Amino acid sequence: MTKIALITGANKGIGYEIARLLAEQGVTAIVGARDEERGRAAGERLGQPYVRIDVTDEDSVAAAAKWIEQEYGTLDILVNNAGIAGDLAQATPSGTPARALREVYETNVFGVVTVTNAMLPLLRTSPAGRIVNMSSELGSLTMASDPGSPFGDANFIAYNSSKSALNMITVSYAKELRDTVIKVNAANPGYCATDLNGHSGFRTAEQGAAIAARLATLDEDGPTGAYLQDDGVLPW
Repeated sequence: MTKIALITGANKGIGYEIARLLAEQGVTAIVGARDEERGRAAGERLGQPYVRIDVTDEDSVAAAAKWIEQEYGTLDILVNNAGIAGDLAQATPSGTPARALREVYETNVFGVVTVTNAMLPLLRTSPAGRIVNMSSELGSLTMASDPGSPFGDANFIAYNSSKSALNMITVSYAKELRDTVIKVNAANPGYCATDLNGHSGFRTAEQGAAIAARLATLDEDGPTGAYLQDDGVLPW
């Protein structure tokens, strides 16, 4: 039976590459995007379906879940990829207003909870449901507090803390679902060249997508509640 996946923020960048990699494995990779024109165009390029979904809008998310139920009756894979960086020029915590955190959290944190809760009834009907939350090494408290870490000086309070929160959200859902077949993991794509960082990353979007595609298709012996990148586990 063909697996059904929803990837949010999939009209470009890492999300697009995740959809492409899953489609190459025979998965029906639904391109989720809030911009209908760009989303449809991405779906057409991939030969995959598109659904409009704005993760910050509960009505939009509910409508997407209803459409997936009507079209497919189930969902096997959810990749919570949609994310924003906020204004990285506001590098110091004291120079970052609380409203900047609220804006980033609406997408990176609250949006993930909204989408996950809406899609869980569908994921529960899958024989092997998988949830992948796209995190970042910048969300690691261990690395952030280590002066010797290559990320020790990256003190972007809004983005970094949103990914730390996302890591706890990942653990929380994994704990709730540990007696089910659903596995929930956080993926670190690494520093990829995308619109989010002005294409300053040294990895490609395709390279960043690989870990998500792997976690989306884990077998029954795979981990849950883990924080992973290409070469293994990251410290929380």
